[in-house]
Amino acid sequence: MSDSRLTLAVQSGAIHLPGTGAIAVFRPRAGADLSALPRERVAVVQGNRPDHDAWARQGYRTDVAAPEGFAAAVVMLPRAKAEAKALIARASAMGGTVIVDGQKTDGVDSILREVRRRAEVSAPYAKAHGKVFQFQVAPGTFADWDLPLVQTLPNGWVTAPGAFSADGPDPASVALAEALPEKMPGRVADLGAGWGYLSFHVLERRGVTECALVEAEHAALEAARMNIRDDRARFHWADATTWADPEPFDHVVMNPPFHTSRAADPALGAAFIAGAARLLSGHGTLWMVANRHLPYEGPLTAAFREIREVPGPPAFKLFAARRPQGQSAARSRR
Repeated sequence: MSDSRLTLAVQSGAIHLPGTGAIAVFRPRAGADLSALPRERVAVVQGNRPDHDAWARQGYRTDVAAPEGFAAAVVMLPRAKAEAKALIARASAMGGTVIVDGQKTDGVDSILREVRRRAEVSAPYAKAHGKVFQFQVAPGTFADWDLPLVQTLPNGWVTAPGAFSADGPDPASVALAEALPEKMPGRVADLGAGWGYLSFHVLERRGVTECALVEAEHAALEAARMNIRDDRARFHWADATTWADPEPFDHVVMNPPFHTSRAADPALGAAFIAGAARLLSGHGTLWMVANRHLPYEGPLTAAFREIREVPGPPAFKLFAARRPQGQSAARSRR
């Protein structure tokens, strides 16, 4: 596992930490093994809310941006190569030592080759289908690898590089936006709102009094704030599977993610469905889109009493689900 590779590399002497100064750790997932690093010097840099909160609960200093003047940095490679290179650019910006830890499936070999073209790299420590290596360069050496936190596309949309559908609207979201009814009276929640494409179209529907955008990635939510300039919009940096609101919603819209790693994980979509049912009033409706192959009928049946498939492109399934299971009579009357 990559979680133990860093610890073994430090213990073996393959990786060396500076004796003083802050150590910025970029994008560690919850549960990663940081035990080789002195906790009092670690600053976790994490924009994903569930991971951010997991580190904060353990007592780590945690923020969405790197601290000023860190002496060393650890980059936990993400799946997206462009994001990985941007993290290395930010990690090397101070000129301190940079440690890169990643799986082969996340492209660590490719990143290693590219770093070697610009820097003298330590002998990689290989373990558990991955590698960890170390280098130090002058500030700015990798500046051209960096990405802006948000970007404006030629069509005018603002997106977050490295986040989902950064190059433009996802076809599934487009399909759902086109299938939404002309009237959506009341309060609406967009779970996993991303940079706000669905919410933008929700707010064009008649009768909407409020639209809550719930998104776990901080950069994506910042992009959504730029795309949606509507006083009815509410922005929540939160885990959509656990987020709660004091008042029920009349509609929930969502194009739920189905990856936590390279493998598809339908359980994540099922958690979104359960979350939607919990947020809705007794008369509320879930409007949902999913890739055709994903088995969401079971979770929908467990969470709602009425389910129908809405016409749409063959590649996707669009659902309208009503009457959440287990709603109290008091909540149903609201």
